[in-house]
Amino acid sequence: MSWSLVAKALLAGAMIAAIAEVGRRLPTMGALIASLPLVSILGMIFLWMARPDAENMARHAEATFWYVLPSLPMFLLIPVLLRQGMNFWLALMLGCALTVALYLGMMQVGPRLGLRL
Repeated sequence: MSWSLVAKALLAGAMIAAIAEVGRRLPTMGALIASLPLVSILGMIFLWMARPDAENMARHAEATFWYVLPSLPMFLLIPVLLRQGMNFWLALMLGCALTVALYLGMMQVGPRLGLRL
């Protein structure tokens, strides 16, 4: 395993741990930090460093936008289910299942609408 891969994994892990720690004390602040596109930005930086190609990066950023949209309903479904008394793990699983279904839908519908995914 390369040192670069280890460094990337440690950085991503540190970001997730920081979000969890802040979220434990200040849930809204943790949510704000989690909503920042830090992972996407780091991914773009790492991709650019590996392959500095403007068209490739433009396609990546555009596809990221279109794939973020189907992930958003999960963040509405989970709180509804939790407030109705559903177990956290089941609510999380259903939220993830909804997201996967919406991703698959985006993969089918997007190209028909002229999106380059």
